[in-house]
Amino acid sequence: MKKTLGSKVFTAAIAAFVILSLVFVIVQCAPFFVTDFTNNKMNVMLHGEYSVEDGEWKSIDPSKSVNDHFHKIIVRGKLDETAAAFEILAVSSKDVWFYLKTADGEFEINNRRFAPDMPEEYFFPADRMLNTPGYQVFQINTDQFPEKVRSGEKELILEVEYPYHLATKSFSDCFSVTYSRYDGLYNQLFFKSLPSALLFVLVCFFGLFFFPVSGFVLGKINYKYLCFGLLCFFWGLYMITQSLSNFINLWLFDVTMCLFAVKIINYLFLASIFLYLKSNLSKPLTRAIANCAVAVFFLTVVIAAVLHLTNRVDLTASEPNMFIGIAVCALILITLLVTEIRGNRNALVFLISWTPLILTLVLDIIDQYVHLAGSYFFNYGAAITMAYQIVSLIIDLRKQYLEAIRYQQMQKELYEAKVSVMVSQIQPHFMYNALSSIAMMCTLNPETAQEATVNFADYLRGNMDSLKQTSPVPFEVELEHLKKYIYIEKLRFADLLNVEYDIQATDFMLPLLSIQPLVENAVKHGVGMAEDGGTVKISTRETENAFEVIVEDNGVGFDVNEKKNDGRSHVGMENTKKRLHDMCGGEVIITSVIGKGTTAKVILPKEGQIDENTMC
Repeated sequence: MKKTLGSKVFTAAIAAFVILSLVFVIVQCAPFFVTDFTNNKMNVMLHGEYSVEDGEWKSIDPSKSVNDHFHKIIVRGKLDETAAAFEILAVSSKDVWFYLKTADGEFEINNRRFAPDMPEEYFFPADRMLNTPGYQVFQINTDQFPEKVRSGEKELILEVEYPYHLATKSFSDCFSVTYSRYDGLYNQLFFKSLPSALLFVLVCFFGLFFFPVSGFVLGKINYKYLCFGLLCFFWGLYMITQSLSNFINLWLFDVTMCLFAVKIINYLFLASIFLYLKSNLSKPLTRAIANCAVAVFFLTVVIAAVLHLTNRVDLTASEPNMFIGIAVCALILITLLVTEIRGNRNALVFLISWTPLILTLVLDIIDQYVHLAGSYFFNYGAAITMAYQIVSLIIDLRKQYLEAIRYQQMQKELYEAKVSVMVSQIQPHFMYNALSSIAMMCTLNPETAQEATVNFADYLRGNMDSLKQTSPVPFEVELEHLKKYIYIEKLRFADLLNVEYDIQATDFMLPLLSIQPLVENAVKHGVGMAEDGGTVKISTRETENAFEVIVEDNGVGFDVNEKKNDGRSHVGMENTKKRLHDMCGGEVIITSVIGKGTTAKVILPKEGQIDENTMC
């Protein structure tokens, strides 16, 4: 991984932040451009009074939303005086039926999708859930109003009914009205809702690409970053649906599918929160429990979706049961996180950072029953928590990136150290002797000197190549390099060195230059120390579970139990043993008898053998 690649990732993060900030400014400034051709009256279109659940009548303040929770609300009053200046009155409703009429019955409109006496064969396929209001957009041409209604002389009655029995809704969340001179809903969408939707489209892309790609750039696929990327994506999608929920029926004509799309995205956002929380658990037991809890929540969502799509129970009716499932799953995950924070300051900070989202989620669930307020707290809690998580993970990514750079530096230093060790091994072992032998041959036998020079060059090239070779090689490659070494040594020792080969198996892999140090020891410290020289035998064989390479000599031998204080470095042999063990799971067994010789056996388990194109 290059440093520039990581720099590009963080530059992209800064650019994304700047773009998000610019879009946020546009969102804040957009309302100033809307007032000339639309008039958003928030909830009600009438000047007068309203009653909740047939209770006392309250005056309507046109500058404020009506935030009362209700099953039935009645508004009576006269049409807003500005209505005559506009052509279209658009009503956006969610989960409610509404009826707008005059007291004398001269005029009446509603958002029912059928008439009670309509034959069933006239129903459209998309209208099978006829008792589900869904998410609707209802546009009325003001020319349809009687003249006395438009002029404000006659009173209108607006009845809005929330047909579900358990939880109730805030009126401001279910019903809104927009006047316009032409297609005001699209003006409202373009200037007020679309900028914020585009903002969260960027959040979706930010989540999908930045965190997963960042984990990959750091050298691995990080499950935690993948889960957080998914969380960012569904948070963005959730906020997009919140921004566009008043307009979704403009494109998705089945009102019950509008409801389905919005609710399912809400549940998927919550599911992505649970997945991310689960990704921060480390103990096997807590992870197993968390997996079960999240799986049960997913199953609950799937069941609710199937019931809706099969026209059994719509998603709004099943909301109270879903709230219970959400609360139970959240409680389980929080409890599991608490069990892991003992003595872990970072885990404690992580858990505290989710407090705004958890508290606002609890408040919204309670609000469905005790009516604390008329707006969703959850959106604010989610924004605070997500902003903290994004900043925290970007800081964490930067820290990991710097650690990766430090690791690369250490790897470079290690490589340089390997080069130094290899060079130090080549020089004292036989470089000078080989050159001296070649120089002598130049006078005695120039043709042999030429051949020896080529072999020596190939030998040195093979040693240098081993520095870059990080995977095992076929035995034939090692044997070919070994023969070049032996050829040069025979120039030096002549008839004092005999070499025998008993190659019974070659179909195996081993690290490059792993047999040469054993042969070097046999030549230099075995037969080379004997007055009459000796023989070095190189054998291979295959057993039931392993391949074996045996290097034998009939030299002077040594006591394997005696600690060596010969003043020489044994780095080469130790390095060989380590490479054989790390790359192929192999081991080296050395036996020796003083005066009779030494045997070095390399055992390579067949379990550690793989194809030539991959590592052991």
